[in-house]
Amino acid sequence: MAASDRSGQSTGAALPGLAPAPPPVAPWSDRLRRSAVVLLVAALALVALVVLGGVPFARAIAVFVCIVGAALIPWQLHDAQQSRGEAIGAAPVETPVVRALIEGMPDPAVLLDRAGRVLHFNIAAGQLAPALRRNELAQFALRSPEIITALREAITYAQPRRTSYVDHVPVDRWMELVVKPIAVPTAFGGTDYCMLMTFHDQTPLRRVEEMRADFVANASHELRTPLAALSGFIDTLQGPARDDAKARERFLAIMHTQASRMARLIDDLLSLSRVELSAHVRPDTLVDVVPIIREVIDGLELLAKERQVVIETDLPAGAVTIAGDREELLRVFENLIENALKYGASGGRVMVALTVAPATDGAPEVRVMVRDFGPGIAPEHLPRLTERFYRVDVGDSRAQGGTGLGLSLVKHIIGRHRGRLVIESVLKQGATFTACFPQPKPPESA
Repeated sequence: MAASDRSGQSTGAALPGLAPAPPPVAPWSDRLRRSAVVLLVAALALVALVVLGGVPFARAIAVFVCIVGAALIPWQLHDAQQSRGEAIGAAPVETPVVRALIEGMPDPAVLLDRAGRVLHFNIAAGQLAPALRRNELAQFALRSPEIITALREAITYAQPRRTSYVDHVPVDRWMELVVKPIAVPTAFGGTDYCMLMTFHDQTPLRRVEEMRADFVANASHELRTPLAALSGFIDTLQGPARDDAKARERFLAIMHTQASRMARLIDDLLSLSRVELSAHVRPDTLVDVVPIIREVIDGLELLAKERQVVIETDLPAGAVTIAGDREELLRVFENLIENALKYGASGGRVMVALTVAPATDGAPEVRVMVRDFGPGIAPEHLPRLTERFYRVDVGDSRAQGGTGLGLSLVKHIIGRHRGRLVIESVLKQGATFTACFPQPKPPESA
């Protein structure tokens, strides 16, 4: 690894095929100080000659003017030489316009010279690699072997290079690097190259791909189980139980249950897909929430009797309207109340309440609370309850006829309505699911 001197300039080896940086130029203040000392000494000497040596004053002034001219001639020669050197060796990419273009790029971008030294980089690149410094080799700040290899190949062959790597700090991120040589015309008609490095964050795409793969695997597994049961019972009915009426009735009942489970799973998958496709479109139709909740409760009355659960309601007598899709809201309240009846049946009762209260920003929101008094949910499960196919107890969920998509569907529907789902639970004290929806502002009176 190359070292750096106290001025911050790199003194080590550059990447292959590149010329060293030009030598430093003496600061303007040092040259001014030296010239001032020369002129001061000359002025004192001439004053002494006029006073002590009898030299005429006019002649002394003429000599001093000549000394001033002699002191300024090296300045003019040096400036001309420096301008000529800048015309020969200065890179057009070091202009403020190029710097502004690099800083305006949305992705992390770094511009290098042919030696691999940093000319410009934007804020995003500085956040990606905090060790980046201007006029220093990029390999000091970007230590990934894939990056260094791609950069060296791009410089050596003057061809674009593309590579991918994983950045583990501070969190795992999948990045794609593109190194593109850019031809830069020189002052005398030649061509030089600089290197533009751009970084593209591929993490969201990788996450989506992983989620897609997990979703396909989970959906396939969920469908395979009832299909295997149906296939097995069909084989049995066609074989040993062909003439067994009692077994046939029992097997047909099981097959009906498995077919219903598959139908619910497919229905949930289709509903989830529809909601995701329209997630960016907020419903604008005003609907009364109270009759929707009552309709759901009436439809689940038979299930409540089977589970010996009493549904207690605390609903306002008047209308409570929100901007929403009636069918989707039916699905939300049906899932929440049905889950409470199935998984909290041991508590003996389920409470459904509707209130209007201010949200954190002060705007009013409608809150529909569904509470059961069953075994409750352990704290470690609460953050993952709305994930697709996530179950606290896989066996119990399947025995209850659950698909693992209900709460995920609830979350997406509430999100489409620009609301939020709050889940609270304490072990052995039940669970509370609260769907919060923003309440539309009343129309202003003329």
